[in-house]
Amino acid sequence: MKKTKIAVVVVVALGVIWTGGAWITGKKLEQNRDQALQQINHWLQQQLPQSRLTVNYQDYQRGLFSSHVKLVIQSTSQTTDNALLKPGQSIVLQETIDHGPFPLAQLKQFNLIPSMASVHSTLQNTAPVGGLFKLTKDKPFITSDTRVGYSGATSSVIHLLPIDFQDEKSGDRLAFNGGELTVSADNRGNKLDYNGNIDNLQITSKNDMGMPVLLTFNGLSVTGITHLGASGFRVGKQVIALKKFNTSIQGKEMVDAEGLKLLSDFTSDDKDINGQLDYSMNGLKIQRQDLGSANLNLKLSQLDANALRTFLNNYRDEMQPIINQQNNDSLMLQQKSRAIFIKNLPLLLKGDPVISIAPLSWKNAKGESTFNLTISLRDPSAGIPADAGDINQAADTFVKSLDARLVIPMAMANETMTRVGMAEGNSEEQAAKIADQQVKGFAAMGQMFKLTTQQNGDIVTSLHFANGQINMNGEKMPLDQFINRYLPLNATPDSMPQ
Repeated sequence: MKKTKIAVVVVVALGVIWTGGAWITGKKLEQNRDQALQQINHWLQQQLPQSRLTVNYQDYQRGLFSSHVKLVIQSTSQTTDNALLKPGQSIVLQETIDHGPFPLAQLKQFNLIPSMASVHSTLQNTAPVGGLFKLTKDKPFITSDTRVGYSGATSSVIHLLPIDFQDEKSGDRLAFNGGELTVSADNRGNKLDYNGNIDNLQITSKNDMGMPVLLTFNGLSVTGITHLGASGFRVGKQVIALKKFNTSIQGKEMVDAEGLKLLSDFTSDDKDINGQLDYSMNGLKIQRQDLGSANLNLKLSQLDANALRTFLNNYRDEMQPIINQQNNDSLMLQQKSRAIFIKNLPLLLKGDPVISIAPLSWKNAKGESTFNLTISLRDPSAGIPADAGDINQAADTFVKSLDARLVIPMAMANETMTRVGMAEGNSEEQAAKIADQQVKGFAAMGQMFKLTTQQNGDIVTSLHFANGQINMNGEKMPLDQFINRYLPLNATPDSMPQ
């Protein structure tokens, strides 16, 4: 009997503690609501000023164990010029907040870690996202569950609803089996980790000839471990991977790629940004003909962070008025975009950045072709102004040195061109014969124009530039002579190298 009474007292005591903790947590959340809003809107203004978005709360209802509130995202723009949301439009998330120290939503998942709150968010059907609700037959496409720790750190699981939608008029179809994204952030939003995946995505449409085209994506995943560097840019490791991509036309397999991956790894201090981008593809088949695998490693170092920020701000500010004109002339937009980029390009040279490709490679059963390139750039504002009429001096103003080397094994090239020929409908014997002629013709032409040499069955090109001088396959010449030989404005047979 005594034991029973003790047990009852313990249960009551726990209930009182839980109830009191939940009431205090709810009160604390209510008190910190405005501060959290200020932090979110400050981040939007700093990181995404062009979005012109603001976040507010509506209909806050605090209870003992849970509270309810609407998170409303609206536009600060009074016009429709390139705003993500038009004036008067909003995106609304309905949020149910279970109070700590042991939120009910977390207990249901057998998570016994004390937390300030657990937040369940559901996307509401409003005009900007109405199209998503059509795809999901009026069900919320996005829901999320977030655990809020007492330190302010958060851990969220975002769920994407499966979709299977077909347009009755065009016959186009979009289908995927849903997805999930987990996001964890510290209390300042400095450290941000994420991990997401979509197992299967299919898009069906018709090409210009009215033939059905099916695109299939299998095993799409994204991961990242990032933080805000001393320079103010988000750096760290990020990976986008796709297990398999397939394209078929009228039921016939056209392109089959496997093991696609993009790895981004950047670091920074208060001055420079350094990092690399690695692209890889484990296999590519065209109409079931194996063309091999590819890899690209691109490295960037000594990029001045302040100069990069100025470049991005200038480019955005100068492009915005052009975009706001809502001119559908894509050629004009492309020309002005290029002009603005070139105008601000010298900013990116501050700090003397170095860019390298080491290597770009293509590999098949017969060998591997590689291309390596290293460019050491120079800040033009730190040197002596170049003579506008001297292209050698002008190049030295921007480029310290350039080294490039291309190696193509002829056996590897023969194999690639044979497979291409077979994909075009030739027999293996015919394709091999045509490929041999093509590769030998390419090698002979490269030697005739002094663009390539042959070394041990390889087609090779090497180039070095520094101090206004070019060394092309061992032959030295000034840059202007090289340009006149290989890049003449009015090319004629007499202008070609003899």
